[in-house]
Amino acid sequence: MSGDPTLQDQRAQIAALDRQILEALNRRIRLVQQLKAHKEARGLGFHDPAQEDRLLAALGEANPGPLSEEGLREIFGLILAWSKREAAKR
Repeated sequence: MSGDPTLQDQRAQIAALDRQILEALNRRIRLVQQLKAHKEARGLGFHDPAQEDRLLAALGEANPGPLSEEGLREIFGLILAWSKREAAKR
């Protein structure tokens, strides 16, 4: 089965997308770190639940599927949580 060209091609495409996702996540964390530093320099609180709600609502509207609404909220909930954790390490 591993010699199947369709299988190999699809796996290569998935691996390329995984690398793009990783790159995007690292870029996102760097931006969150910059935002945190900017807010702290101005005496503002870091966590903004209303902004997170707006983000999730906008992503839900932009989502053409097949990712479900539940899947979107779960994945982006994790992304938001990890972005905050990683930004706090700095």
